[in-house]
Amino acid sequence: MPSLNGKTVLITGALGTIGRSLVERYGQEGARVIASDLPGAENADETVRGLAQEARYFGADLNQLSDLESAVTKLADDVGGIDILVNNAAFVVNKPHEEFSIEEYEEEVRVNSTAAFVLARACSKHMKQKMYGKIINLTSLTLNGNWEGFVPYVASKGAMFGLVKSMARELGKYNITVNGISPGAVVSDAEWRHFGEKREAYHQWILERQSIKRRIEPDDIANLAVFLSSPQADLISGQDVHCDGGW
Repeated sequence: MPSLNGKTVLITGALGTIGRSLVERYGQEGARVIASDLPGAENADETVRGLAQEARYFGADLNQLSDLESAVTKLADDVGGIDILVNNAAFVVNKPHEEFSIEEYEEEVRVNSTAAFVLARACSKHMKQKMYGKIINLTSLTLNGNWEGFVPYVASKGAMFGLVKSMARELGKYNITVNGISPGAVVSDAEWRHFGEKREAYHQWILERQSIKRRIEPDDIANLAVFLSSPQADLISGQDVHCDGGW
């Protein structure tokens, strides 16, 4: 029997590289999937239904926090509660820190981490009532400090790690686990767009730094998320699990 039969999972950033794998894997494990990304995304309904049989699309702008909280609270009420929340959505801008405006910095932190707090607050009400829940935050390899030009992004992912540690303590008494996943350099379509002809050099640069000489695929992250959501991980909480090929 699939390990998540009857559970409802909300996944943000569901149309991205990792997000699509998350939707597919949770669907394979029997979960009812609510796949969230920006409102008005092209062919969103068809895309998520093609990934998981019991999937529906939920458009939400993570930059509009007050609207987000009320919308997700209503969603949770309508579906009888969100059992699993996967805070996957994020965006990244690469440039020297002094070139970021305060507004740009605040937007990146708001979308990448403050929204995760808002979503956890909206979903945890039903989790507490059920005395069951799983919250997973996607953190980042960039927290190792070896990357330049990503100051707001790294700060936002540091906040995600802080949410993991602090909320795990607060919510543990309700049998709710909170964990992080820190992906390494995952193979993505964005590599081709960003690096172009230099992609092969980037590929080799990544492998030189990994202990395991295979690139990380989106399914590697999704498999870990499903495990952390399963009964086999009921006593794992407050952890940030690295899936980075032994960086």
